[in-house]
Amino acid sequence: MKRSPARLVIALSVAAVLAVFILYTAIAGNATTQLSPSALRGATGHVALIGMVVGKPTGDSHSVAGMRFRLKDVSGTSSARVLVDYHGSVPDLFKPTAHVVLSGRLQNGVFVADNGSLVTKCPSKYAPANSKKT
Repeated sequence: MKRSPARLVIALSVAAVLAVFILYTAIAGNATTQLSPSALRGATGHVALIGMVVGKPTGDSHSVAGMRFRLKDVSGTSSARVLVDYHGSVPDLFKPTAHVVLSGRLQNGVFVADNGSLVTKCPSKYAPANSKKT
């Protein structure tokens, strides 16, 4: 009894289509542009803003007016600062000099963050481990 190669061709075709779909979604499916405060000027659309908190935040993140704070480049090579308007939960590690990531849009020179999009990064977590040889 000889089986038709059509079943094999169909199965391989379906597998190839699924592989292309997975590859496409991994590469281009979540394409949110990540910018620092110095690169934010003139940006349009929805972006992720990465920076370091400068100074003390004002307001309350759960009030109608929201919480406002400034961000600068993490690298510190630019003097650019951007004012952020944020509403939502504030992580425990949020403080001046904290490295943060927010998503939102630039509107009239103010970065209006999406509700609840504030995430803090722990710089020491990404620093190389100190190796002491004794």
